[in-house]
Amino acid sequence: MKFGIIRERKNPPDRRVVLSPEECQNVLSKFPKAEILVESSPIRVFSDKEYAEKGLPVVEHMETCEVLLGVKEVPIEALIPNKKYFFFSHTIKKQPYNRELLRAILDKNIELYDHEVITNAKGVRLVAFGRYAGIVGAYNGFRAYGLKYNLYKMPKAESLLDQQALIAELKKIQLPNIKILLTGKGRVGNGAKEMLDAMGLEQVGVAEYLKEDFNNPVYCQIDASEYNKRKDGVRGNKADFFQNPEAYKSDFFRFAKVTDFYIAGHFYGDGAPYLYTREDVKQPDFNIKVVADISCDIDGPVATTIRPSTIAEPIYGYDPVSEKEVDFKAENAIAVMAVDNLPCELPRDASIGFGEAFSKHVIPSFFNNDKDGVRTTSTAKNDHPTKNNGERLVMCCFLVYCIS
Repeated sequence: MKFGIIRERKNPPDRRVVLSPEECQNVLSKFPKAEILVESSPIRVFSDKEYAEKGLPVVEHMETCEVLLGVKEVPIEALIPNKKYFFFSHTIKKQPYNRELLRAILDKNIELYDHEVITNAKGVRLVAFGRYAGIVGAYNGFRAYGLKYNLYKMPKAESLLDQQALIAELKKIQLPNIKILLTGKGRVGNGAKEMLDAMGLEQVGVAEYLKEDFNNPVYCQIDASEYNKRKDGVRGNKADFFQNPEAYKSDFFRFAKVTDFYIAGHFYGDGAPYLYTREDVKQPDFNIKVVADISCDIDGPVATTIRPSTIAEPIYGYDPVSEKEVDFKAENAIAVMAVDNLPCELPRDASIGFGEAFSKHVIPSFFNNDKDGVRTTSTAKNDHPTKNNGERLVMCCFLVYCIS
């Protein structure tokens, strides 16, 4: 089986890669029948030289490869017919801007496997960059806090080598006695938690966080069962919430009244209540002044996120009264960091972590007859995708549904 690591062609450029040079070597040592070619790239975080030094052929064309591995969407004109592709297609929510890409994939007889929907039998994603979004998002949030109040200055994450360099910068700052709220306990939320813990910040429970004052900065990590409650007054739980989100309403405001800096690392599902609304933000006891919205759902559950920001300009201000964007340093403005491609700021670490998961969970499926069903496709039936035997949804049979 011949794999090809393709050059990323989407703009703005993405420096990440599915397999690092070292991970390529690991794959080749475990699977003697595997071959890996690397398409030459001037922007990849690992240089052509680094791959060549590991004995990997660096080439200009990928036509001889059977399976092509990328990160972001491949431009239509660069798609090679009759191949298997892995990349983030950004079509799972039927995004209209990528319908033409899906049509081209069908026309060119391409099998597309979307990283986003490769899961195990329990529906847990096997390959993702979420941890690194949390790591960078937390860092960027503290940077925004310092700039908002002119307390300290930190370099941009993209200028630093790796996570340890980010942690070293965070350890230099002096925070006032603020309360920091972190939502989410998945990859993203726990990635952010890594950074808070590395700084030596004290973690406190919900009751303490809501009721007590502290002589040092503290943080509290909560999940959906703690910032939502059932409408009927019956005690709910996390499992019930995800099964019946429409039966819940937000209980977030009690946290908003005591929080100075909020890090949003949760997953927001269809039908779930918004954490806070624009009307909530207008209330005089809404205390949050800085938001690091790693989840970045626009005009959604975090009402202050009215647009994504960019790596170049990561912070903007939200005025609660006008509901418009303003200078984030304005007195009444809430500073919002809502970069929607955070792992791109830590491309080396993100690529290494992603590649380890990909070689562990996905590569073996090509040599064991896919015994774990990692590449098992679902079928599109009656204009709706259904899963076979609880196995994972893969995009190649989802295309007709997405473009219909």
